[in-house]
Amino acid sequence: MCGIVGVLNLNQEPFTSSNLKKMAATMAHRGPDGEGYFVEDYIALGHKRLAIIDTSDRGTQPMTSKDGKWVITFNGCIYNFLELKQKLRSLGHTFISTTDTEVIAEGLSEYGPSFFEELNGMFAIGAWNREEKALYLSRDRFGVKPLYYWFNGKTLAFASEIKAIVAHPDYQVKVNSGALNEYFTFQNMFTYRTLFDGVTMLPPANTVRVDKNSTFVKHHSWWDYDFSEPDDSMTFEEAKEETERLFKQAVARQMVADVPVGSYLSGGMDSGSIAAIASGHVERLCTFTCGFDMSEVTGVEANYDERRDAELMANHFKTEHYEQVMNAGDIKWSLPRVVHHLEDLRVGMSYPNYYISRLASKFVKVALQGTGGDELYGGYPWRYYRIFNSLNQEQFFENYYGFWQRLVPDSHKERLFGGDVLNSINLSEPRDIFERVFTFNKKLRYDRPEEHIQNSLYFEIKTFLPGLLLVGDKLAMANGLEERFPFLDNDLVAFAQKIPVRHKLGNLEEMKKIDENTQMKKRYREFSDGKNVLRKAMLDFIPEKIVNRKKQGFSAPDESWYRGENANYIKELLLNKKTASSEFINPKYVSEIIDEHVNQKVNHRLLIWSFLNFEWWCKIFLNNEKI
Repeated sequence: MCGIVGVLNLNQEPFTSSNLKKMAATMAHRGPDGEGYFVEDYIALGHKRLAIIDTSDRGTQPMTSKDGKWVITFNGCIYNFLELKQKLRSLGHTFISTTDTEVIAEGLSEYGPSFFEELNGMFAIGAWNREEKALYLSRDRFGVKPLYYWFNGKTLAFASEIKAIVAHPDYQVKVNSGALNEYFTFQNMFTYRTLFDGVTMLPPANTVRVDKNSTFVKHHSWWDYDFSEPDDSMTFEEAKEETERLFKQAVARQMVADVPVGSYLSGGMDSGSIAAIASGHVERLCTFTCGFDMSEVTGVEANYDERRDAELMANHFKTEHYEQVMNAGDIKWSLPRVVHHLEDLRVGMSYPNYYISRLASKFVKVALQGTGGDELYGGYPWRYYRIFNSLNQEQFFENYYGFWQRLVPDSHKERLFGGDVLNSINLSEPRDIFERVFTFNKKLRYDRPEEHIQNSLYFEIKTFLPGLLLVGDKLAMANGLEERFPFLDNDLVAFAQKIPVRHKLGNLEEMKKIDENTQMKKRYREFSDGKNVLRKAMLDFIPEKIVNRKKQGFSAPDESWYRGENANYIKELLLNKKTASSEFINPKYVSEIIDEHVNQKVNHRLLIWSFLNFEWWCKIFLNNEKI
């Protein structure tokens, strides 16, 4: 796990090593164990190293293939590198290290860029072909590791984090108004632009090639999710047994490291299952939980503290267990740091992620994470069922888009944005972006309820999951910690896509009988099962109480805290003459939202969180305010 950076000058002017080092220095937190640089003619590659596999100097990057043809800078971990290494050895390749990096370099030498498609793991790679004088960028199929680039026609700069691109002497920070509209619609980006004008995130499972003759960056997509062709002959028992086998295999694969590996442990099934298997591979597994001070918390949030269930499992698996307890005051200190590291604002209240990764980094260098199980096995039934009885594609889009306007509906945008932003955006663009996620995939059908759910699974794993992964990577790496995701194993994902919907969600027949004009919220809750086959597969590993526990996200009780101790902080930050974001966001609208929340008229916690994030984004990246 590392930070990578590079610059290709298409006008063939050299790029100085001093500028390259300045760019890399912005990501020092990603690689505290070493650094390396390669500068040749008009290509410059840099690397900040977090040593996980083969911690010796033999793992130093950038690394050159034995034939001298390829030079790579790599961030990630390849879980099938030993199998690939054995195959390459049979073809005559030799190795001097035990790193997965060297396997990538030799694999490129043997197969060229198609080798990226053979990798089972998480990766962001910059690879310079010295013969072609061409730069290749590639990213893993699930989008675990971030990779950004900026191309202005004469220069291409890429990096693991946008801060490194901002440090390029020719880049000037400006807000991308279209991205701002997208973010305040979805609390996410469904496209691959960012708030930084001109900076693009390379899509998952994509490779690009750029040389001195390139006039634009053309993406080559080499893989995509496919829930559209389930194996209807598969029995529930077959689905359960194969899920169990592949899950155990995935956890074992992701334990590979020459440094300590631990696991997050919430009170839920996914992280509990991972800890159960991982504890069998480590003599004394370290586990980590984040809890919350509940002394002034009311309503549904009173159940947000998961420490008791986590402690139950820690005792069951005999792990070395550590807990972080957060209170309402923790947001004020952490928020500017969180935004500084996130850069690319994405889903949900993420500051608990910062604290839990900081705790874990004191004991281990690698932490296993449960993200991905919900998206693969149907863990959000209240979302799918709202479109279950849609009659056609048009109705499906209408029902689902209404739900995914998580922050500000299109009808409120004229009140939200200031005049300059409003004049520069297309108010209907978010709806078009939303629909393109589906229409991009020509295999999707909208004729049966089961197909609607398959489409929902596809949508969420293409949009919501990447946001979660980005938050996980950025805030873990802020603390020099590598996160791994066993549910995102090539073999497990391939199988999970083939499992029929009826094995994931158990109440399909009952849902077909529901009249949509009845009390739907109550009925959604009644049928919120989800992940049925995964639950059965995990019964052999974790207590039944945990398997049957209702789904709960990892979030602080901010609805209560925003009305209590943090109310003054929110008003002081967002409603004063020096509020930086007021250039883009209408202060009157912000004030109305805060008042509605404080007076318990509407729960606006997601929107207020996003206002806070964007305010600090403006302070840090536009106004250069130090944190």
